[in-house]
Amino acid sequence: MKKVNNFKFYFFIVFILVAIFMFFWQRFHWPQATVSLKNETLHVLIADSIYRQQKGLSGRTSISPYDGMVFPFSLLGKHAFVMRNMNFPIDIIWLKKGEVVDYAPNVQIEPDHNESTYIRYTPRTDDDMVLELPAGWAQAHDLRIGDKMTLVED
Repeated sequence: MKKVNNFKFYFFIVFILVAIFMFFWQRFHWPQATVSLKNETLHVLIADSIYRQQKGLSGRTSISPYDGMVFPFSLLGKHAFVMRNMNFPIDIIWLKKGEVVDYAPNVQIEPDHNESTYIRYTPRTDDDMVLELPAGWAQAHDLRIGDKMTLVED
């Protein structure tokens, strides 16, 4: 009977340690990808979980060393974004099946705002992915609705 209790105890300890590891791994290790848009190769972070999508680029001092962040969604919808705890302006680009369906250029930070006062940036049509890039990127690269983004490597 003592061996069974020891096994349960050790199993519980291992389970807790794995859970703690996974908790911190998700917060500090972000998946990455390389995408192509307007003949530019972009190295981006992937916000592929609810935590990462909520966190986004907030709290960072810049996008560097990456070119941006991509937010894939499993369902079509008009995915709204706010500048919660952002320290730099960005361009927000909404895509559907890899095609640009809308974008908000040069979205400015909103310091000293609370959740109810942030401006909500929403596309005009459904999307399944959002790409955040440094402010001015869309204008500098003459981004247009209908432009295609492709995955170069995972």
